Amino acid sequence: MMDTSTSVGRGILQMYWKFNRIYFTGYLQPQFQFAQEKGAQSWNGGNFAPEVNNRFMLRRGRVRLDYVHMNNNDEISIYFVFQFNGTERGVVIRDFWGRVFENEWQVFNLTTGMFARPFGYEVNLSSGDRESPERGRMSQILMRNERDLGAMVSFEPRRKDHPLRNLKVDAGFFNGQGLTAPGEYDSYKDFITRVAWRPYPISKHLLISGGLSYLNGGLFQNTKYTYRMANGANGKQFTIDSADDNIGRKAPRYYYGADMQLKLKYKNGGATELRLEYWRGTQTASAGTSETPTALLNEPYFVRKFDGAFIYLLQRFNTHHQAGIKYDWYDPNTDVKGSEIGENNNNLNATDIKYSTVAVGYNYIINENVRLMLWYDLIKNESTSLTDYTGDLKDNIFTARLQFKF
Repeated sequence: MMDTSTSVGRGILQMYWKFNRIYFTGYLQPQFQFAQEKGAQSWNGGNFAPEVNNRFMLRRGRVRLDYVHMNNNDEISIYFVFQFNGTERGVVIRDFWGRVFENEWQVFNLTTGMFARPFGYEVNLSSGDRESPERGRMSQILMRNERDLGAMVSFEPRRKDHPLRNLKVDAGFFNGQGLTAPGEYDSYKDFITRVAWRPYPISKHLLISGGLSYLNGGLFQNTKYTYRMANGANGKQFTIDSADDNIGRKAPRYYYGADMQLKLKYKNGGATELRLEYWRGTQTASAGTSETPTALLNEPYFVRKFDGAFIYLLQRFNTHHQAGIKYDWYDPNTDVKGSEIGENNNNLNATDIKYSTVAVGYNYIINENVRLMLWYDLIKNESTSLTDYTGDLKDNIFTARLQFKF
C-alpha cells in the first residue's frame, strides 16, 4: 500500500504504471566438450586450438529486456527488445529492435533494428529453446549469427476469429552482412521473405506447421574477376570471367527454403516431433570460404550452387526425459562430388567439400529453469583428391551442457 496523496507516493505509482510492462529473461550455457583429436575444426562452438582436444567454455550467456506499451484500449502498440550475449570472449549485442503494431485491422506490424532474418525454421528457433546444442552447419555458414540490420513488415492476425489467424507472412530488406561486419559496405540489400502456416491441429493430438522462404541479395563486384563452374581441360573446375564491365555489377545470392514440422502430443506430457527443412540456391563468396564476405573484397568472387537440409526426430517421453537424433548436410558446391575436388590439380579446394552430420543426444529437463544436454556429433566429409581430405577427418565432438534460464 502507498500513500498517493504525497509527491513521493505519486511518483512511485507513476513508475509502477510506466514500467510494469518491462520484464527480463535470460539463459546461461556452460559446457564441456571433447573432440576426436587435437585441433579439430568445428562448427560446434568454434575450432579447437592446435594442442587442445577438450575444453570448458561459456557457449552463450544471454540477458534480454522486453518492453510492451499498450494503448488506451489495452491493445499492444509498441514492442521493444534489447538482448546481449556475454561469454569469456567478450560481450556483444544480439537483438536490438522495435516493433510497431497497427490496431485498426490488427493484422500488420513493422519491425526495424537488429533482429533475426525471417528465413527458415531453424534460424529463428532460439538457442534457449533448441533441443540440440547448435544449429546445422549450413545455417551457421550462410546465416552467420542469424541477425541482420533491416526493416520488415509482417502480416500476423491477432484476432482469434480471423480466418487467416494461422498465417504469418514476413517480408523485409536487410544490409546482408549481419553481425559479421561492422557496417554496410555496399548499397545492395537482401530481400528476405517467409510465408508460414503456424501449428494447426489436424487431429486431437497431431499438429502440423510449415513455411516457404526466399532470399534475393547480392554483392558489389569490386574487381572484374568472377569464377564460375564449367567443364574445362581438367574436368569440372572454376573458369574465369574477366570482362571489364564486371566491375560494379551485382554478384548474385539467391536462397530458396522449405520447412515442415509435425508434432504428436501425449497425455503424459510427452511428444514425438519431426522437423524437415531444405535449402538450395546460389552463393557468391571467396575462394577460401562460402560465407558471405564481411568486407568489400579486392579479390575474385566465386559463384557456387549449394544445397543442404536439417532433419530432427525428437522423442519426449514425459516432462523430464527427451531423446533426439538430428541429421544435417551442407554441400557448398553441388556441381562437383568427391574425387572430382582436386582431381588433376584443378582449382577446387576444401571450400567445395560436402559435410554431413549425424547427432544423437539426450536431454534431462530437471525443472523449468535447468536442463542437462548430452549430445554426440558424428561428422563426415567427402573423400576427395585433395591431399588433406582423401578420407574422413577425425572431428567428432561430444558436448555436455547445463543450461540455466530465468
